[in-house]
Amino acid sequence: MLLDAYARDRAGGAEALSAYARENLVRELAARPQAFSVLAFDGEAPVGDRVLGEDQGEPISLKTGRFGPYVQRGEASEENPKPPRASIPKGWDPASLDLEKAVQLLSLPRPVGPHPEDGLLIEAGIGRFGPYVKHGSKYANIADVDEVFTIGMNRAVEVLAAKQTRGRAAAAAPLRELGEHPDGGPIQVMNGRYGPYVKWAKVNATLPRDTTPEDLTLEQALELIAAKAGKTPAKAARKPAAAKTAKPKAKAAPKAKAKPAAKGKAAKAAD
Repeated sequence: MLLDAYARDRAGGAEALSAYARENLVRELAARPQAFSVLAFDGEAPVGDRVLGEDQGEPISLKTGRFGPYVQRGEASEENPKPPRASIPKGWDPASLDLEKAVQLLSLPRPVGPHPEDGLLIEAGIGRFGPYVKHGSKYANIADVDEVFTIGMNRAVEVLAAKQTRGRAAAAAPLRELGEHPDGGPIQVMNGRYGPYVKWAKVNATLPRDTTPEDLTLEQALELIAAKAGKTPAKAARKPAAAKTAKPKAKAAPKAKAKPAAKGKAAKAAD
């Protein structure tokens, strides 16, 4: 009865359930999780749990959970409370899923092989954001789910390389190669935002207005680089100033005692 009501509601039209009946259906589904588990949310028809076959002595089952249909290896037990599971990719019909496809899903991620440059393993799998290839800690999406099971080394390296360069501006090519600097390293003429300039190591020297990249010689470039480098010499670190010591104050000289008045002058003052 529950599945019949679900089918009528999915069919729509005159057979569709009323809002009241649909509410009752939701309540019944919540009260009967065993019935709830056999309903598919993204298929056109209900999909029931079923065993697809055996692989390495373990049953491979198709089940439906709260996030949609999935395949499972073995059964949950005390020794194995969380058996391996894999969600059914978008675009796949759960009703037509067979044992071979289920085993392939449960075998992901699939090793592609060691990267030719560093030897790190490249893997292909299906994640939260869809199918991907993985190299070390770097991921790159691939468009087709089925390619996860067939992608080879050349294609995987190509996809990873495209992901690394995506969104980055390609390095600008030099306008001219003038030669080697006496201290080592190439001297190049580059085209910059504010006009052409000479580049050597970390020194960039803008070309004078009356000089074109085509007419610039190596000797002129060396002069420009030397002048540019001379404008910003490395500054020596300043030594901390020595703390000034206060000089002890000189003792004040003792005041001279007043001399007694002469007797003659004192007598005259008395007269």
